[in-house]
Amino acid sequence: MDILSIRSANYSKQDEPLYKRWFEFADTDADGRLTGPDAVKFFSLSQLPRADLKQVWAVADVKRQGFLGFKEFITAMQVISMAQTGQEISSDMLKNADLENVSPPNMEGLEDLISVCALFSHQEPISICSMSCSTKLLLCSCSNSCSKTSIPAKSVTSIIDGLKKLYIEKLKPLEIAYRFNDFVSPLLTASDFDAKPQVMLLGQYSTGKTTFIKHLLQASYPGAHIGPEPTTDRFVVVMGGTDERSVPGNTIAVQADMPFSGLSKFGTAFLSKFECSLMPHPLLEHITFVDTPGVLSGEKQRTQRSYDFTGVTSWFAAKCDLILLLFDPHKLDISDEFKRVITSLRGHDDKIRVVLNKADQVDTQQLMRVYGALMWSLGKVINTPEVMRVYIGSFNDKPINEQKIGPMGRELFEREQNDLLADLKDIPRKSCDRRINEFVKRARQAKIHAYIIGHLKKEMPTMMGKQKAQQRLIDNLEDEFAKVQREYHLPPGDFPSLEHYRETLAGYNIDKFEKPKPKMVQAVDDMLGYDIPELLKRFRNPYD
Repeated sequence: MDILSIRSANYSKQDEPLYKRWFEFADTDADGRLTGPDAVKFFSLSQLPRADLKQVWAVADVKRQGFLGFKEFITAMQVISMAQTGQEISSDMLKNADLENVSPPNMEGLEDLISVCALFSHQEPISICSMSCSTKLLLCSCSNSCSKTSIPAKSVTSIIDGLKKLYIEKLKPLEIAYRFNDFVSPLLTASDFDAKPQVMLLGQYSTGKTTFIKHLLQASYPGAHIGPEPTTDRFVVVMGGTDERSVPGNTIAVQADMPFSGLSKFGTAFLSKFECSLMPHPLLEHITFVDTPGVLSGEKQRTQRSYDFTGVTSWFAAKCDLILLLFDPHKLDISDEFKRVITSLRGHDDKIRVVLNKADQVDTQQLMRVYGALMWSLGKVINTPEVMRVYIGSFNDKPINEQKIGPMGRELFEREQNDLLADLKDIPRKSCDRRINEFVKRARQAKIHAYIIGHLKKEMPTMMGKQKAQQRLIDNLEDEFAKVQREYHLPPGDFPSLEHYRETLAGYNIDKFEKPKPKMVQAVDDMLGYDIPELLKRFRNPYD
């Protein structure tokens, strides 16, 4: 399985001007997004049954973002064209097709309609009596938009747009009022919503993190260093770009179009150990990789880092769609720092995958024992009854060592690697669902934070003894958490880290916090209960 098959469908370049003209005509908002209602009207010109067009939308909007961009529009046109020749529509129909030779579909009356719309834009008199009903309907919908040049800023034409609007209007005021950004997570920016899905790799030195990325890209990225000694000494974000270059961390942290402004809180010591590696690559059009320094172990743990390593990994974990923990057969011990890092991933368990890399360095019998030892080590750190998914393989450019693992081991490796690559290929398709999931999770965290701060504020005396009362509340914070949980019937697993919360709270004067604001909390409840379900309903498959 080739992960590069994530790339967009091919098409004949000679058809591109035609598709662009069609897309600009169908996109009545002129914002580069073909929404469901517009697609329903435009696709009807293909004369395909509604059931077939429902499948066309499902194949084209594979990311479930609620609209089609230009590339997804071309995919829809190719599916319609193939369906018009009698082929059965399926999600796999484009994989083995010669897409460069797929002709544009037959859209009945479309060219006449485009000509009529052009006449409307020039305010010339025309007659539409001879047009079909579907053509008249489409014309009526587009006649007011022919001269439209831009979409109003407050319009919502995608699920992500809707989440941005809900965040600004309902969630952000609550976060600002109760300093959520200081306790849990920085305030979100537009670039946080628009960022590509991210995959973070964590592990000790020389477990193959950089080599893993190189293996997926089938190329080395700018600034990559590979060797048996500690080579990657910084956080490196590998992103798509027009040319190959490395950008220092201080520069990236202040760029408004990059989702890394929140890293500024870790200071210059961290930003000097952070950089962005840009390169043109089809895979990087869909996924961003985060390469990390090796986690310290043994004597090296006594050397203190100049920045909060665990805090940085926790920050990236909240932004990432997938977290890969890499081990190799000779590095199964989980050091104190690695344990803190894994513990900081709490709340993101659904994103974590474990990779036993370089597994062809041991024979089959040793591999069985290594696998058992790894599961035992993880069981002591991750206190859950569920068994984590562990992928076994050797992710590098060298052929698998069959002398060690034998033909049966080779088959196992190939199947495991295919499973992991399938997991990675699903990331772009699930990115919109993941954004919704993270947004809802954040809203619940903000609510609980507001309840906690509101409760602590009420426990403070009005006149004398405020300092002693604050210290008492901080010392007995676990009991205060329990009171909030009982009062509002909240699940204990949703509460923040006790020690981190206590440490942050010590730097504030509780009496200066805002009083409880039920209206703000109610607005977030309404958003979770009504606004988000309505948003998802609005941008689901328009043929449902």
